[in-house]
Parts: sequence; structure tokens; C-alpha cells
Amino acid sequence: MKVSIIGGGGLVGSMTAFALQCGGVISRICLIDANKDMAQGQAIDLLHGASLVADQRISAGDFDEVANSNIVVITAGLRRKPDESRLDLINRNVDLFINLLDQVKSAGFKDNAYLVVVSNPVDVLTYLAVRRSGLPWQRVIGLGTQLDTARFRSYLARRLNVPATQVQALILGEHGDSMVPIWSSATVAGLPLEQWPGFSPVVQREVFEETKTAGAQLIKLKGGSGFAVGLSIREVVHALALDSQRVLPVSTLQQGAYGVRDVCLSVPTVVGCGGARQHVEFELTQKEKLGIQQSAKILGETIDQVDKRIGQAKNGQPVPVSVSSKASPTTGRPIPRTAWQKVAGS
Repeated sequence: MKVSIIGGGGLVGSMTAFALQCGGVISRICLIDANKDMAQGQAIDLLHGASLVADQRISAGDFDEVANSNIVVITAGLRRKPDESRLDLINRNVDLFINLLDQVKSAGFKDNAYLVVVSNPVDVLTYLAVRRSGLPWQRVIGLGTQLDTARFRSYLARRLNVPATQVQALILGEHGDSMVPIWSSATVAGLPLEQWPGFSPVVQREVFEETKTAGAQLIKLKGGSGFAVGLSIREVVHALALDSQRVLPVSTLQQGAYGVRDVCLSVPTVVGCGGARQHVEFELTQKEKLGIQQSAKILGETIDQVDKRIGQAKNGQPVPVSVSSKASPTTGRPIPRTAWQKVAGS
């Protein structure tokens, strides 16, 4: 299994490579970056530790490496400025992303490859990738609120003085200002969070505010998120590589869950071989459901603005996605193996 990381010389890309190296699941890791010296330096540094971690082949390369990559991760992007929302990045990052995507397409995707989008604003760029990559939409996955969810759980654990791994809570919707905390299903060790000693409306409000502003805080303190985002990306990559069918809050093209269509945002998604195998629509409070719909409205408006700027009309034009023989993710039926694997062992 080979993973190529576009933007691998930067903070997020290199941290992703390190997280994958420590995970020991991926056998080949290739770093691709406009700054070739930086990519080469990061690859050499990782290689130095290879004998201490796992038997992996680690290298730096060019876009032609995409052609034999099972998973392509795009982390490259212009950094968000302090106090700038992720959606404010749109005009500065869309052109860069489209250029990178065109180079990836020119290199050619391996059969049954996956594209994982990390660059911000991730939901908008994931939507563009679905439309322009030529891959079935199930194989285009944005990191979405996976990182926000990790932050959310960790902040809750710290405030309640409980192990972080025993906190289960989700952030859904947009990876940005309209993200939605799902309090109704949050638990500690399987017990309702709202009944946990020390939990209160004040804690609830303060923890969500910490989560929502975490990215901006890290930009001010150290230039951006690194460790946690690398680990969050690893969760997605490992789910694809191992067909673990983990339920993750990743950004994918929506097909009707919670009344949302034709945008990419995060809902609980079963991730495994074939990509987004199923969207899981469980019962939410009315406030939470409306929050997800508001995220979709904001993202839809932003996509319309992007389409006007890059000369593509979204309204009245169907999204050109390939669904092959895969089932709709809202049906609850798993995607058959024949839909994602041509021959055994491929």
C-alpha cells in the first residue's frame, strides 16, 4: 500500500508522514512538494528513524509517483492568517488546489485509488475534487470535522478529568465556523455525558468555544496544527487501507442525510475499502439537525461564488460523479466487494 502526500514538505504533510510511519500499516510513503529540497529533507529525516519503527520505503518524488499510489493525500495550501476564517481562504486556495488536482489527473490515478483532501477550506475543495477528479465520489474523502472531533473529545476529557480515549462525542457539518457539536449522543465510557459529574452548561459552552477556536489559537502560537492533524489523517488512511469500516466524521458528497444534498460536509460515515461505504443518519435534536442544514447552506453559497469565479455553473448542472455498482450510502446496505476490487489481490 503506497500513500503519496502532496505538500509533504510542509508542516501538515510531514506530520502526516510521521503519523503514518509510526502507524506501521502503510508500506510506502512518498512526499511530493513544490519545495523539492524540503520534501527530500523530510523524507531523509523519516528514513533515519525507519529502523526504529517499521519496515517501510520512504521517499520524495514528483507527481509521476501518483500513478502507482493507492492513496493520494493533498495537504498543500496557503496558510490561514490569524483571525481569518477557513472560508476566507477560498479565493486564495481554490486556484492552487485546482492546479494541483490537474497535475494529479495528468499523472493518472491507479485503479481503485483514493483521494484524501486536507487543504482548507476542506469541504469546498472536496466538492471541487469530486467534480473534477474523475473518481467516483465515494473515493474522494475530505478530512472534514475529523480533527475538530479529536480536539472536542480531548478538551472534554481535560475539563472532566477523564481518559480522552473514553470520551465519545462528535462535531459534524462544516469544518469551520458553522461546525455543529452533537451533545445528544456524547458519552464517557458509554455513560451519558450530560449526567457525568462536573458537566454543566458552562463547561458545554466553554469546551465548544475552545474547539471552534483551536485552529486560530495554534496559528497564533506555533503557526498551525501539526501533530493532531497528522493523527487525524492517519485514522482515515488506515480505515481505507485496512477496510476497518470505522465510522468517521469525514467530508463527502451528501446524498440526502439530514436533508442535505449536493455539498460536501461531515456526517457519520462508514469508511473502508471503496471509500465512503455508508452515511449513517441517526436521530439528532432539532437544533443539531438545523445546524447541519445551516452548514450546508453556507457551503452551498460559497460553492456558488466559487463557480462564478472559475466559470462553472453549478445550478442546473448535475455533479458528474461515477457511482459504478455501489449502493447509495443512505440505504444502509454495504458496498459489495466487486464494486471496489477488480480482482483478488489487486
